[in-house]
Amino acid sequence: MKWLSLSLSLLASCQAFAPSKSPLFTHTTTTSTNTQLYQQNDYNVVFRTSTQSDSFDSLKLGTARVHRYSDPNSGLDGDTEYIMWYHARDQSLNEAGKDLPPLSTGRIGRATSRNGLIWERDEVGSVDADMTGVSMGLNTESWWGFDTAHVGLGQVLMPMVGPAIRSEGGVYIMYYMGGSYEETQIGMYLEDEKRARVPEDAMIKGMKLKIGAAISQDGVTWGRVEGDDPSGACVVPYDAADGNVADVSMKAGIPEELYCGWPEVVVNPVAEEDQKKAAKDKKRDNFFMYYSTMLKDTKEKAIGYATSENGFAWTKQGIVLKPTPGTLDGAGCARCNVVKKATLDAEGFWKEDDSGWIMFYEGVSSEDGKHRILAAESDDLESWRKIGLVLDVGESGESWDAKGVGSPHVIRLDDGFFRMYYTGESESGETAIGVAKTLDLSSWVREQAELSFAFE
Repeated sequence: MKWLSLSLSLLASCQAFAPSKSPLFTHTTTTSTNTQLYQQNDYNVVFRTSTQSDSFDSLKLGTARVHRYSDPNSGLDGDTEYIMWYHARDQSLNEAGKDLPPLSTGRIGRATSRNGLIWERDEVGSVDADMTGVSMGLNTESWWGFDTAHVGLGQVLMPMVGPAIRSEGGVYIMYYMGGSYEETQIGMYLEDEKRARVPEDAMIKGMKLKIGAAISQDGVTWGRVEGDDPSGACVVPYDAADGNVADVSMKAGIPEELYCGWPEVVVNPVAEEDQKKAAKDKKRDNFFMYYSTMLKDTKEKAIGYATSENGFAWTKQGIVLKPTPGTLDGAGCARCNVVKKATLDAEGFWKEDDSGWIMFYEGVSSEDGKHRILAAESDDLESWRKIGLVLDVGESGESWDAKGVGSPHVIRLDDGFFRMYYTGESESGETAIGVAKTLDLSSWVREQAELSFAFE
């Protein structure tokens, strides 16, 4: 059906990066037995799609979230472990008849590293997952669930411990989005000019994304947490025509939405002197969630937010970022990561700003349609001021990230630098994960990954 192909192309969004063709270098980015070839223009790629055609991550890579842990009990200087969770898709989810949106969402995997640059996939995954090598798969137990067709990663938190020290007994919380095989009209997601090119009865499945939560003790096997929505989700798009809308906790006057996805959750810190008071305050907003959505009336891609006392029951508060016409986010704002402003002191400890926050988000240009990473800042997690561009697409049309960069995630390093993991897309539509570094959260440069010469 030609209209379906056209419709999916109109919905397509940036989610990819291209593998190199030149055998100048070898670089181990996937498993200890898998070697990747590098060109000079993709020196900062650290993770690629699997070369195994039957792997869940063989077609597209999407959002990556990285934790960096130090073990204070190991007795070894610099004993550090990195864990990456990421979502990806294989060709089976693009088969005819499934009619899913052209995203990188599918299933969620896991990889580990000693330096954050050379990664080894978890090729076993969870025993509960529906596919080998998958940590969080499709919901095969509840046919009515919101996450039966495809899932994507939002954020992974471990709020019971500090941000860089993992302790025994800590519990991970994963926030993710999912879509079911529920059909909606493709025209609902298109502006007038594009909608006119698609039949009124053209349908798509899995586009009405909803947000859920899962918990894990080891970061490998996950148990879904049932949300208040009948589908099991904890955050759903606000639709006034939905019979369950009365069950949605929200601030009055928020706009109607078509989907909710890519949740970014931030723990609202408590000053040491206020901890006892905060523990007794059952109305305190201990968690802030920022999610990507599309507004029903204007078709704008925007970032909304919700708050929670416990991290599982959420109250929608409204929209925090919308497109600014004529700028690099004039066609949309999406997929963000929020970090605390901080600097490394003379003793080698990170000192956080008492009130400063930076949001890195994906902006879509209305001029060239490319995705870039922009930033905004806030003093209270509620009101945000746009700063502008922080990471542009690759300079050359042959660059692995020439078509788009997005899905940023920033971590702190021991040398005072911040490292950003981001997803990039080549002009040919292939995807990978790359890295960039900065000292000041504003001047980002692509980071050189570890390389070795090829002798074969």
